[in-house]
Amino acid sequence: MNNNATIWIPGSKSQTIRALLIAAFAKGISTIKNPLISSDTKSTMDAITALGASIEYDEAENSLHVDSRALGSGFEKITLDLGNSGTGTYLLLGLAASLEKEITITGDESLSSRPIGPLADAYRALGAEVKTNGDFLPITIKGPLKGGDAVIECRTSQYLSSLLLASALAEGDVRIRCTLLYEKPYVTITLSWLNNQNIDYSISSDYLISSVKGRQCYKAGAFMVSGDYSSASFFFALAAMKRQSITVLGLDRLDAQGDKRVLEILKAMGCQVKWIDNGVMVTGTKHLKGGVFDINDIPDALPILSALALFADEDVTLTNVPQARIKETDRIRAMHDELRKIGADIIEEEDGLIIKSGAKLHGAEVKGYKDHRIIMTFAILSTMVDGIHIDDTKHVDVTFPTFFTLLKEVLKEIDR
Repeated sequence: MNNNATIWIPGSKSQTIRALLIAAFAKGISTIKNPLISSDTKSTMDAITALGASIEYDEAENSLHVDSRALGSGFEKITLDLGNSGTGTYLLLGLAASLEKEITITGDESLSSRPIGPLADAYRALGAEVKTNGDFLPITIKGPLKGGDAVIECRTSQYLSSLLLASALAEGDVRIRCTLLYEKPYVTITLSWLNNQNIDYSISSDYLISSVKGRQCYKAGAFMVSGDYSSASFFFALAAMKRQSITVLGLDRLDAQGDKRVLEILKAMGCQVKWIDNGVMVTGTKHLKGGVFDINDIPDALPILSALALFADEDVTLTNVPQARIKETDRIRAMHDELRKIGADIIEEEDGLIIKSGAKLHGAEVKGYKDHRIIMTFAILSTMVDGIHIDDTKHVDVTFPTFFTLLKEVLKEIDR
């Protein structure tokens, strides 16, 4: 019997952080509707308020009110702790230079292990004063950005998004050349925000060459955040594993979020995907197909797709995603090691994983690596394989505080 569960998915982390930063540097009063309230977005909010803005959350309206008219006042130097938020750190960095104060950014152990050196070098080339701890946090920046030319290797798209957002506030025009760029859909998200703000820029079709006019400004206003496809992917995969139907509401089909492509992969594996006005219904299939999937654009989907692959009738290869090694943890190594503990026949490659079909799965104690996406992946797997125990579950708060509540509700519906 095929039961259908329905859930509303929280707002997008990527969209919420971009909305917060544009509202903060617009020097006015803005409203952000349907924001994600999580530890990552709270870290960004705390940084913005430390810089002089005020933020109020209206629970009844599920909206944030950002008053940034006092941004940059009351200090000459300041240290901001961005916790675990890579998105907040990278995107805030260049914008902070427009305040022409000495601003230092730190973070937790995981964030401090992620390289920031290439982005620091790019901002130096654009005229900012930048000090780093080698290639890592803490990083100190002081503007102004003067403009000019920057060449950068973007193993994370957040480097280019940071430069694009910051360059509009530079004193002169900026030209950016990327020698490498991963995760292009996240840049598309940034460009959609620049378009909404009428920022004057140009960019090549491959996103490797871009230019931004200096001396522009952001405008305060009302911003809407759509649902998070990254969070929804866990429930899409659950529908496939359970061979049931799950409808996820709150998603915009036209949104630029890259993890929407998880739905294309599920279709290729044999699942049914049906769009509705404000969401999508995924229905699993009795015979899940394998295949080779290039997931360079959607590295955050590596954990849940590698788990889903365990239930395919054929081998699955997830490839061209080397940047997954520099996320909250080395996700390629972590998923290889932990899936093997539950019986997976899996091969670790430099840029991905090969998951063999037919493995007999069993329970085991697994590590979450303080990585929200790995923890959520094994929580989903635990609904299929008895005896999986995760050493830590609290870090889901980074992007999806209501994950376990929604998972419990969904299971009640589809397992009835």
